[in-house]
Amino acid sequence: MFTDIIVERHESWVEITINRPEKLNAIREQTASELLTAIADAEADVSMKLILVKGMEKAFCTGVDTSEFKQDPEEIFELWRRRKRSRKVNQLFRSLPEVTKPVIAVVEGYALGGGFELALLCDFIVSGAGAKFGLPETKIGLMPGGAGTQTLARIVGKPLAKELIWTGRKLTAAQALDLRIINHVTPTGGAIAKAREIAQEIANNAPLSVMFCKQSIERGFESSLAEGMMVEADSFFALAFSKDREEGLSAFREKRAPQFKGF
Repeated sequence: MFTDIIVERHESWVEITINRPEKLNAIREQTASELLTAIADAEADVSMKLILVKGMEKAFCTGVDTSEFKQDPEEIFELWRRRKRSRKVNQLFRSLPEVTKPVIAVVEGYALGGGFELALLCDFIVSGAGAKFGLPETKIGLMPGGAGTQTLARIVGKPLAKELIWTGRKLTAAQALDLRIINHVTPTGGAIAKAREIAQEIANNAPLSVMFCKQSIERGFESSLAEGMMVEADSFFALAFSKDREEGLSAFREKRAPQFKGF
């Protein structure tokens, strides 16, 4: 079904591997289209609680495939319009913050340009020690176009984001961890094992609770405290209609492991 990605289903999560090693996993339109399909399939499958996005040993993803940057000068404004209505790469970046299930980026090797932006749009990043992160677009007359100016600044602050983007400097995994860009660093090659460990921890919990927590954090982050508290309160009381809430409380009282169903 897919040519640019590999999709593997585990008991509670889906692992999507970008598989273009000859291009160091650079994303083309076909890749983005397949990622959109695989993510949508995982969203629709109630048995899948999380999505893990990973690459290969040398590269998680080195950005958007520049071979697709060819354009007819007479179609520049048509390209500008197309970025919203038909370009799959843009649709992929815009869709990731809307995914209701946790999405973990598992990074080994290079995560550069659009690849770094892809990882930043996931909920968090688990990295191998040999990973390299950066937004080098200014070195070739471009700029980040997959929300990098927005996501990176929200994590490290405006001054440092400006420096990193303007210089195109690469960060080691250790540096990225110090800046809170990534959550965990493992020995090289160990990122997937750590991500699976975390995925299992999350999958053991009530999926509706996880979903509403994600929604409250995302919607409340840019709001005032009062508005964020209202978002949280609405979600908290919405769970009163959940069977999983009843199951969780019963299991707690009976000192047993809960059996969550996702409704």
